[in-house]
Amino acid sequence: MKSDVAADSPEGFESARVRHEELAAEVERHRQLYNRDDAPVVSDAEYDALMRELMALEDEHPVLRTQDSPTQAVGGDLSELFAAVEHAEPLLSLDNAFGEADLTAWAHRVTTEVPDATYLCELKIDGLAVNLTYENGVLVRGATRGDGRTGEDITPNVRTIADVPHRLKDNDRYPVPEFLEVRGEVYMSTSSFERLNADRMADNERIATANAERAKEGKRQQKLLPMYANPRNAAAGSLRQKDAAETAKRALSMTVYGVGARRGFEPTRQSEAYAALAAWGLPTSAYWKRVSALDDVKAYVEQYHERRHDVVHEIDGVVVKIDEIVNQRRLGSTTRAPRWAIAYKYPPEEVTTRLTNILVSVGRTGRATPYAVLEPVRVAGSEVEFATLHNQDVVRAKGVLIGDRVVVRKAGDVIPEVVGPVDGARTGDEREFVMPSNCPECGTGLRPMSEGDVDLRCPNARSCPAQLRERLAYLTGRSCLDIDGLGYVACAALTQPLEPAMPPLADEGDLFDLTMEKLLPIKVVVRDPDTGLPRKTEDGEEKVVSFFANDRGEPKENATKLLANLEKAKSTQLWRIVNGLSIRHVGPVAARALATEFGDLDAIFAAEEERLAAVDGVGSTIAAAVRQWHEEPWHREILEKWRAAGVVFTEEPAEGVAKNLIGVTTVITGSLEGWTRDGAAEAVRVRGGKVSGSVSKKTSFVVVGDSPGSKYDKAVKLGLPILDVDGFAELLENGPEAAMEKSIGDAG
Repeated sequence: MKSDVAADSPEGFESARVRHEELAAEVERHRQLYNRDDAPVVSDAEYDALMRELMALEDEHPVLRTQDSPTQAVGGDLSELFAAVEHAEPLLSLDNAFGEADLTAWAHRVTTEVPDATYLCELKIDGLAVNLTYENGVLVRGATRGDGRTGEDITPNVRTIADVPHRLKDNDRYPVPEFLEVRGEVYMSTSSFERLNADRMADNERIATANAERAKEGKRQQKLLPMYANPRNAAAGSLRQKDAAETAKRALSMTVYGVGARRGFEPTRQSEAYAALAAWGLPTSAYWKRVSALDDVKAYVEQYHERRHDVVHEIDGVVVKIDEIVNQRRLGSTTRAPRWAIAYKYPPEEVTTRLTNILVSVGRTGRATPYAVLEPVRVAGSEVEFATLHNQDVVRAKGVLIGDRVVVRKAGDVIPEVVGPVDGARTGDEREFVMPSNCPECGTGLRPMSEGDVDLRCPNARSCPAQLRERLAYLTGRSCLDIDGLGYVACAALTQPLEPAMPPLADEGDLFDLTMEKLLPIKVVVRDPDTGLPRKTEDGEEKVVSFFANDRGEPKENATKLLANLEKAKSTQLWRIVNGLSIRHVGPVAARALATEFGDLDAIFAAEEERLAAVDGVGSTIAAAVRQWHEEPWHREILEKWRAAGVVFTEEPAEGVAKNLIGVTTVITGSLEGWTRDGAAEAVRVRGGKVSGSVSKKTSFVVVGDSPGSKYDKAVKLGLPILDVDGFAELLENGPEAAMEKSIGDAG
């Protein structure tokens, strides 16, 4: 709430002073938790917001900006676990830009003083800043940033990092200097982080199982291991192990990004320093780029915002530097940060919020999945209220309680996930989650699908409203029948109308029997888009409206569209029908393989299990699931209803299309002009080729469009043939030999 007191009045200053004192104490606490203890209780975004408010108060009242303010500090206090070591040259922090306006303002300040400046852009790794000291090419010390002037001596731990050379390689162009400080970032790759947390979860599952036995015997329970919230915390915790042998077990990496004090080496540009560091065998980034205009800087920032997850490590932004050393010196530094560099921060993908409840949803195969109900929070550009918790063992292994403050992560388009509780934030009012013993929608007892299965499932596959709704939504979705006008809300309306009316769809078999007469009576409860709760009428009743009819009882456009698209879907591709049957373990890849091999739905279900398993991409598990699905009488009834409605169960080979890509494996990446991704992939498949989602030595061609991402980089590294849109057309028309002539990359 904005105060009516003028900021420049005595009352206004006193209010600002009190708020500044509160903020400074809070920021300082969080700074120490992050830098010294590796145990933050707020997300980076929340910390940045507090710091921005503190800086704004100091801008408004400069007298509040004292030397002991957190805005003037670098890093945090030193841990008592390691000896203190002084850097030969201060290792400063960076000022932040949180949007294009901040970046433009910084560039304007810089170019006003040094108009001939060139920019250098590089990825901002979310890791731990480390200073390496080399004397006559030999690594003598590794230290953390600390407070910028004094760090922690972690030399034995740094020596365990494979990327860090113990001795620099001499080079004719860049002789090894007498003395050199190298600045870099130690990090843990996302894949290594996931493995580390997976191992911790497995340990916690064992501890939880043992604790259950201890509880029966009245013994003290063992504490669960805390989950690492993110790769940065994992890297910092690993690097600060007292026993270097423990650090060596963690897969840490390092990328260097600059030099500090030096004797015998005087680069003229930052980019020249990078060339020298690489020549000496130090791990430099492959992503930095020199540009001359601010528009090019912004293009780089946007490019890697889109490709954020194509890099092996976490990035939280882009660092922009002035390349010329002479210009860096002219611009100088403040007490905490250089004026010649700035960090552009991307929107956070990890935040903290309150876990208000844990509920259970039931999916299309009957799997009962706990999910977190959260206090709404903005993460990765969207509002998040729910997050997956996978199963009851995962809830237990992650150690989350209802009421906890939790870390929530949403990377790109990935479903939001609760990483774990925030250590030290509990009040004592939290409570354990108890998995229900019955299906929350139909009341059937939950049970494991098979012996040893950790997931509980509702066995009432045919009649459970939740399973039918989810199966129907999947069946009519993009990867199956792709019926426009039949989204999730419509599927819910078709399967769960208000009492006493019966649902128009008893199961999927009734889908193609829908008529306008069946659609018009359907009504749905109106729900609040923010809370999901039913809206009420003036009488306090749930508000109900017609879904397919207007106020006059006439068909809405969605009803007409739905029926037209249902008719069209009767002659869809066979693999889409197979995929839409919700056969356990059968996804688009296996569905395509079966459709291609047999060309007839009846032939698929008539085949022996051994014959199905022999199909490339199927195997014994999927083959058994296909046979098991068809043995269920009500499943066969669905197929007979569809057949009677005119659904086509066969697929004729594409006429006039040569099978000229048999044995060819293609990877398609980027936006290909004139093609959708699905369309391009289908064009390869109908010619007998395979389409893979990952690049390997077995890949025949990599087809690249605009913004191809890391798959293009890997193709170049492996020396694979690379095709643009013209080369792709040649591949389809004339086969692999002709396409090799159109390759825009080396064939190795």
